[in-house]
Amino acid sequence: MLFEFIIALLLGILIGTISGLTPGVHINLVSVILVSMSPALLLYTSPIVLAVFIISMSITHTFLDAVPSIYLGAPDDAQAMGALPGHRLLLKGKGYAAVYLTVFGSLGGLILAILFIPILFKAFLVLYPIIREYIGYFLLLIVIVMIFKDKFTFWALFLFLLSGSLGLIVFSMPNLKEPLFPMLSGIFGVSTLLLSLLEKVKIPKQEIKKPKIQKELALKAVSSSTFAGTLISFLPGLGPAQGAVVAQGITRNLGDEGFLILVGGINTVGMMISLVTLYVLEKARNGSVIAISKLMEINLAQFFVLVFASLIVGVLCFYLSLFIAKRFSSLITKVNYQAIIVIIILFVSSLTLFLSGWIGLFILIISTSIGLIAPLKGVQRSHAMGCLILPVILYFLI
Repeated sequence: MLFEFIIALLLGILIGTISGLTPGVHINLVSVILVSMSPALLLYTSPIVLAVFIISMSITHTFLDAVPSIYLGAPDDAQAMGALPGHRLLLKGKGYAAVYLTVFGSLGGLILAILFIPILFKAFLVLYPIIREYIGYFLLLIVIVMIFKDKFTFWALFLFLLSGSLGLIVFSMPNLKEPLFPMLSGIFGVSTLLLSLLEKVKIPKQEIKKPKIQKELALKAVSSSTFAGTLISFLPGLGPAQGAVVAQGITRNLGDEGFLILVGGINTVGMMISLVTLYVLEKARNGSVIAISKLMEINLAQFFVLVFASLIVGVLCFYLSLFIAKRFSSLITKVNYQAIIVIIILFVSSLTLFLSGWIGLFILIISTSIGLIAPLKGVQRSHAMGCLILPVILYFLI
């Protein structure tokens, strides 16, 4: 049995690495495919082994998806908020440092989340019925504070409402598949790439240097990511991007470095705490944990097996991410970055057409236009998360 666990863990890391490094490939898609194949797979192995594979793959994905987000400007929904500070550091020759900060946040958040599991067992049962009733008001308060903190309040409000209206329209389309991909790729990915293309940005030589992280900043960022990651696992309707907005609203003076730690931790913590919600509340909050719930009803011993597997994978993927980042840092300066930008935009457009059809391509164009408002008007691009935040607020309040 131990041999099967090791093989499942290593295969999970392999597939998670491939999905994490491939823009547009979401881990939920791989989990759905695996569940559809599970009747045949269970003839040769056990549900817990498949669960170890799924959680290993998912944790790996949350580490490795930082690499295409930072080096290629092609974020998924979990890395959307981190794409911009990561890209800024890349243009300063600090792409490796940006990846280091992100995976540092992932590993730190994972360890802190595991330490808090005994407390969360009790807290979830008590707090869930109470907090759920007020989450809409809490998000609304965060949005109001963030808008009025921006020195260009009008444009901040305009961007939030415009992107929020887009989100409401997109989520109301009944036959649209993968709505998040064209919307978030346009706002946070293609719009940034277009500006780099127009400004003829050149990637400087990259430093392979470990960044100096202040203990106070690290503690603040990792704690915030653990809080936000727990929140998105605990409450329906919230995802990593919304969690980043909430954490940003309650945490000040993080800077680009601290914010990358924060964003890196949220999705990994969210994946870890989703196991807790499955065991304690019998509620699955993401595709990977839903897949596990369809394979088995986990008991306490199996729960801790998955937690232990997650910790091992997290440590391994921290070093794996840095190894891959070194390779990207040396390659990114040897190629024509303008050509890479064009290729990525064409790739994202083609993938959008494949996943979401012509209507998805139209959404990509509209969302890219909205994504250009923030840099052109000098407002924080986080207000464009209205595309997700406004629908969630209305979901809870109406």
